[in-house]
Amino acid sequence: LKHGSRIRIKICGLTRPEDIQAVNQAKPDFAGFIVEFPKSRRNVTVEQLKALREELDDSILPVGVFVNAPVELPAQLLNDENYIRQLKTMTDQLLIKAFSIKTEADIKKAIRSEADYILLDQGAGGTGETFDWSLVPAIKRPWFLAGGLGCENLESAIHLLHPWAVDLSSSVETDGHKDPDKILEAVYAVRNIKEEI
Repeated sequence: LKHGSRIRIKICGLTRPEDIQAVNQAKPDFAGFIVEFPKSRRNVTVEQLKALREELDDSILPVGVFVNAPVELPAQLLNDENYIRQLKTMTDQLLIKAFSIKTEADIKKAIRSEADYILLDQGAGGTGETFDWSLVPAIKRPWFLAGGLGCENLESAIHLLHPWAVDLSSSVETDGHKDPDKILEAVYAVRNIKEEI
């Protein structure tokens, strides 16, 4: 990270039209949708995804989250011509792979991944808990920090670990639903953190 480089923010687990309105107002860099994974209460179907995606502001990059999905599912979504054309205008980096971090070996495995981006998380997903940040070395590739991030620890996390992006989900919810005020607050907080390296 160069001095003053901008930290990116992803709001994950969007499920409702009002969630889209909230992110359109807050303007995070990425909006995450958990696709066809019924075990997650934030799961959306392909049909829901398409409807939500249509309302998403063009400045926000949609990210499909797939949990060991058959490769045909993301391929089918990406092959939808408009979808791929829009993705191509924004970025040629398409794959973020999530890793559950419990040991130093988990980090090493993540760093070696062939994905364009890696996402480090504590593994259970959506529990609001962090993993042991002391395991994280200086990482030379773009990576997302996830797991237990909220307004109260964002600044310390960014100054300590220097992620390329941060990923928030449960901390921007109230009673199990995305909270527009919390989303705005989180995006505002990240936009105002100055990296000093």
